[in-house]
Formats: sequence, C-alpha cells, structure tokens
Amino acid sequence: MIAENPPTVLVVDDDADNCQSLTDILTDLGYRVDTAADGLAGLTKVQAQPYDIALLDYKMPGMSGLELYHQIRQLRSGTVAILVSAYTDPATRDAALGAGVWRVLPKPVDLSRLLALVSEAVGQPLVLIVDDDPDLCASLWDILRQRGYRVCLAGDAKTAADRLKDCSYKVVLVDLRLPDADGTAVIRAAREITPMARAVVITGLPEAEPLVQESMLESVDAIYYKPLDIARLLESLDRLAR
Repeated sequence: MIAENPPTVLVVDDDADNCQSLTDILTDLGYRVDTAADGLAGLTKVQAQPYDIALLDYKMPGMSGLELYHQIRQLRSGTVAILVSAYTDPATRDAALGAGVWRVLPKPVDLSRLLALVSEAVGQPLVLIVDDDPDLCASLWDILRQRGYRVCLAGDAKTAADRLKDCSYKVVLVDLRLPDADGTAVIRAAREITPMARAVVITGLPEAEPLVQESMLESVDAIYYKPLDIARLLESLDRLAR
C-alpha cells in the first residue's frame, strides 16, 4: 500500500517497545509513522505538522491521551484519534467519545482490529469547512464526524490557505463572507492545489448574491443559504465526496 504521499500516523505511548512494534508494522503497511513517549512530546509533533491518525495511550505521565486529544482537536481538527487504554471503564469511554475521539480500544490491543480501524479512518473523505462562526463549525464537525468524514476547520482565508497546503480535500465547504477575504478566493486556491476538489458555498447574507453568481462561474458544485438545511447539505456532501 506504499503511496507517493503515504498516510501519516502519530503513536503516543510511554511504552517504547509498543511504539517500536507499531512503527514497524505500520511502516511495513505503507504508513509514515512518528512516535512520542509522552503527551507533551506528542503535542510538539502535532504543532509542527498534521497527522491523519493519532494512536494515543490513555494513561501517560504528565498529560493523558485524552488531555492530549483536546489539544490536537484545537490544532488539527482533521486528525482522527484512537485511544488505547487499560482503563476502559464507561466513564473514561464516554468522556473520550464525547470529546471527539473516534474509537476507544482496550489493552492488550487486538492488533488486527486496530489495523482495520486505521485503514478505515484513512479512507474517510476529508472535508475542509471555512467559516468564522465557531459554533457552526463545531456543530458541523460533530455531524460530519458521525457521518464518517474527517473534518478540518478554518475560521478565515489565511488559515484555510495553510490547511489546503497540508492535505488533499475531497470537498471544501466555504462561507462567502470571511473576515479577511471572500470565499471565492478560498475556492480558487483549493482548485489550484487540488483540481479535483469539490466546492460547496454557504452564505447567510442576501447582499452576497453577486458573489454567489461569481462563485457559480468558478464551477461551484452547490450553494446553500443559512440557516442550513442539514439534510440537504449531507445529501450533497455524500454525492460529492463518495
């Protein structure tokens, strides 16, 4: 499964043997793997670059895997987290899933199950949401994650430009009115970097109509007005991304 741009995995575990074993196995399968021995070291790596998958031990010195994931979600919302723990009591599991962790696995790890989950997560379509409304972004993140998408967030055009350089997106969902630009600039950048990316425009302002027309000329695939009809939006995303 070796690829030109292999999927990236971060393994954070204070068990050096476990880190080495997972690195060897995942590397043989074609993933690019980095490791960290504790939460703070893992956070430093996440600050430096994005990862597709984060495999996080729950109980580590200094910062738990769940505490680390709270930081990862703020920095790299598109990273899918799998938490591995010997302490998979209902409260721990509920807290992890409620925070956005995708799966919680007990120790000792069923390796075949873990590898299947990593493969499944990498195959989830990647969507970029660009909107300066943090509540809307958080809501869409939850909805789309439950629908089986990986979701990155950006609150302005500059952040979106950085996100576009990091990953190849299936769909870019863009508000036309951003604090530092109009959404058409993001759409143009997305198409330049990933010509096959699909674009969906969202807007809540009637005066944005001229920009909507301009966006249509940019081969936008769909336009939705706020408040969003979530069912129709999901239908469009499923059609465009799958």
